[in-house]
Amino acid sequence: MPELPEVETVRRGLAPTMEGARIARLELRRKDLRFPFPDDLETRATGREIVALGRRAKYLLIDLDDGTTIISHLGMSGSFRIETGPVSDQPGDFHHPRSKDEKHDHAIFHLEGPTGISRVIYNDPRRFGFMDMARRSELELSPFLFGLGPEPTGNALSAAYLADRFMGKAQPLKSALLDQKNIAGLGNIYVCEALWRAHLSPTRAASTIVTKTGKPTKQMDLLVASIRDVIADAIKAGGSSLRDHIQTDGSLGYFQHSFSVYDRESLPCRTPNCGGTVARIVQAGRSTFYCPTCQK
Repeated sequence: MPELPEVETVRRGLAPTMEGARIARLELRRKDLRFPFPDDLETRATGREIVALGRRAKYLLIDLDDGTTIISHLGMSGSFRIETGPVSDQPGDFHHPRSKDEKHDHAIFHLEGPTGISRVIYNDPRRFGFMDMARRSELELSPFLFGLGPEPTGNALSAAYLADRFMGKAQPLKSALLDQKNIAGLGNIYVCEALWRAHLSPTRAASTIVTKTGKPTKQMDLLVASIRDVIADAIKAGGSSLRDHIQTDGSLGYFQHSFSVYDRESLPCRTPNCGGTVARIVQAGRSTFYCPTCQK
């Protein structure tokens, strides 16, 4: 499913059309996606102004002028499409093109705003995405957002913070990084890439990059810097075009062309002078790509 950089790319693509616009009508074409829509979602959203578009981890947040927020998750195949007259733009970036088949258009925001009259359409063939609504002041109590760790791009993520979380943990390093209670929004692709940049094996215990007194090691410092850098690079490139991710303007992301280990099994490691070969293993049912030569 889309990871943090893909959702951030979608947010940035939608913001010029949605922020400051009035929802003339929210049209729901079915009762549910992965979960049922809130019973009063259409009624509560219609007539409201969108004051801001935000993101928390892999969730898109649509803030309304009455203090409520629509929480949207793209699931495996969800995407947003912008239509103004006969023109259709789709923000995001993915390897396999996202659907524009209208039979999979499940939610339509009919908007009146700074860019004129437009429609923002949520399309989801597999229907693993969902939408919920919560008071903005109570977002952290939402069952979807409760207990999430700090954002990988925020100031709260530090080597000292991760050292405290990882101290004494025999859990594999990759699994610890995928735990959303430790860091929010990190997924399989970017964890593999960050570990490669930090030259750390995904199988080593999380506690091995923490000192006996609970302080971060230099390896932890490098890991945190690598996480920040890989997320920033992916956002700049428009995300990774994997499976169904696509931008709101219909274009594809380019970060997948910069993968150093992910999906590069049996290819040469890109670490200078390494000479190793990228390997693939399975951890917790998910593919892990890494270089056994330079990742220790």
